[in-house]
Amino acid sequence: MFQIMIVEDDEKVRRIVADTLRKWQYEVIEVSSFERILDEFVKGQPHLVLLDVNLPMYDGFYWCQQIRSVSKVPIIFLSSRSQNMDVIMAINMGADDYVQKPFDLSILVAKVSALLRRNYTYQDGSMQISHRQLIFHLSNSSIQYREQTEELSRNEFIILQTLMRNIGKIVPRDELMQVLWNDEQFVDDNTLTVNVNRLRRKIALLGIEDFIVTRKGMGYLIE
Repeated sequence: MFQIMIVEDDEKVRRIVADTLRKWQYEVIEVSSFERILDEFVKGQPHLVLLDVNLPMYDGFYWCQQIRSVSKVPIIFLSSRSQNMDVIMAINMGADDYVQKPFDLSILVAKVSALLRRNYTYQDGSMQISHRQLIFHLSNSSIQYREQTEELSRNEFIILQTLMRNIGKIVPRDELMQVLWNDEQFVDDNTLTVNVNRLRRKIALLGIEDFIVTRKGMGYLIE
């Protein structure tokens, strides 16, 4: 059963969200002490975090950075702030989505479900995928070729997972951007190119060239 951690100082909102998630058979960790959020995260090891921006002591952006320093767990910001700069800052801090209050609970649950499927549902229950002798370890976000190993960032993990789930098929750039950042209007198109090139370099360091192929004007594929 997936476990969701809610970091929300408005008790009414926290309870409503927690009750809704429990109805959908999720386990919920409700954080009510906001001085040691990272400690609570490490202790609970949730599969996803719902994180308010306006919190006592330190804001949600700070705690997002702290969580990102130890984990690639999906993070959804919940906030009454609607400025584009807040959304951009959340994405730059490593958030996966940004939901503005007041929000529709059914939409929030759909976003939670989609992120959990994207990050934790593996084909045939396997925790690794292999192609051309490259082994992609989903459990610890690393790639292995013969005796060498490279660790992947969150974005590199998602890109490689998406491409390896579609071997032989072109994955359009806009589809990858949607998977990575949900609302690509806030992300420079070159950011995807940078992430793909970093992933390519790591694969090349292992000794495999041309693993990811570019189809100009279309997208990327693994043949």
